[in-house]
Amino acid sequence: MDKRALYLKRPDVNVYEIRLDKADNKELMRVSEELGIGLSIQDMLAVKEYFARKGRNPTDVELQTIGQTWSEHCFHRTFKGVIKTRRGRTVINMFKSYIAKVTEELKPDWCLSVFEDNAGIVEFDQGYAIAVKVETHNHPSAIEPFGGAATGVGGVIRDILGVWGEPIANTDVLCFGPLDYNYEKLPKGVKHPRYLFRGVVAGIGYYGNNMGIPTVNGAIYFDEGYVGNVVVYCGCIGLLPKRRYVKSIWPGDLIVLAGGRTGRDGIHGVTFASAELTEEAEVVSRPAVQIPNPIEEEKLRRAILTVRDLGAASYITDLGGGGLSSAVGEAAYRFRLGAWVELGRVPLKHRGMSPWEIWVSESQERMLLSASPQRVNEVLKAFHDEEV
Repeated sequence: MDKRALYLKRPDVNVYEIRLDKADNKELMRVSEELGIGLSIQDMLAVKEYFARKGRNPTDVELQTIGQTWSEHCFHRTFKGVIKTRRGRTVINMFKSYIAKVTEELKPDWCLSVFEDNAGIVEFDQGYAIAVKVETHNHPSAIEPFGGAATGVGGVIRDILGVWGEPIANTDVLCFGPLDYNYEKLPKGVKHPRYLFRGVVAGIGYYGNNMGIPTVNGAIYFDEGYVGNVVVYCGCIGLLPKRRYVKSIWPGDLIVLAGGRTGRDGIHGVTFASAELTEEAEVVSRPAVQIPNPIEEEKLRRAILTVRDLGAASYITDLGGGGLSSAVGEAAYRFRLGAWVELGRVPLKHRGMSPWEIWVSESQERMLLSASPQRVNEVLKAFHDEEV
């Protein structure tokens, strides 16, 4: 089937129907590669079967959503799947059986929220709790160390804001190859550890310093095992009043998108982060590395804390991996609701962005809130006052 027959443009909008019903296995993989959604043939066959039962073909927006949702970065398919070791041992759902098992068995009463929100929340004192979040930003940092590390810090800061916390400190753990590593031994497409080291450290300091959030501790480890794939753990700690930790959405509530404008930077960031780094990654994946803007996030931080103290919004989450598709989808799924999203009202960096680009863009410094019609103007005023 030629490309024109596989992609059918809707007459009224800039959306394409993808004719999976007529596609063979080779064409299914062509769709996955051309759309950049990173789905395997097994995934594509499952999608084809699902829409066959629905009696229709998917749109490009729907396939992009599935690609983001099923990515390793968003869904942790390896941790949640079945792993067979070389010694014949089978591990079912490593996340539950190892990572979360100890916490679930001990059930410490000082753990207020674990493995269910943007950040973990633990007891502190005098009506306050501590929010903690650490995550990796390895692939982006391997391609563009300054921007990759900076946006890694920005992401965990927003995760703290995403539980109504006030970010107060950053931390990090960084793993590189030896700084004196022989240039002639570098694999093709891999940057030298010294270049990565300098860029990552500068990016972390740049983002935190511009928001007035200190990096209070950290660790750096050097080993040849990290030459091919640097490890960049970024972390943030925040403080929040326990009575302000509210997460609820009701039918009729309004969605508020706040922060920076939406652009093409960061598109397919989660599928890039879920894939293997190759020597072509520099050219193919650089657009998937987001652009940091800590000044915008500082304004966003102040506005969110104002909204929190007013009690004007009932739900908040950050826009990270998957962009709107992930943030809106997770919120709707969590509360068993649907959502009506007007993509045409999203403030854009570039003209001519397609609906699917707006939907999955991972442009930084953005948050999603929900408020009742009676209180939404208070939310909007808080952001307007900070010129967000």
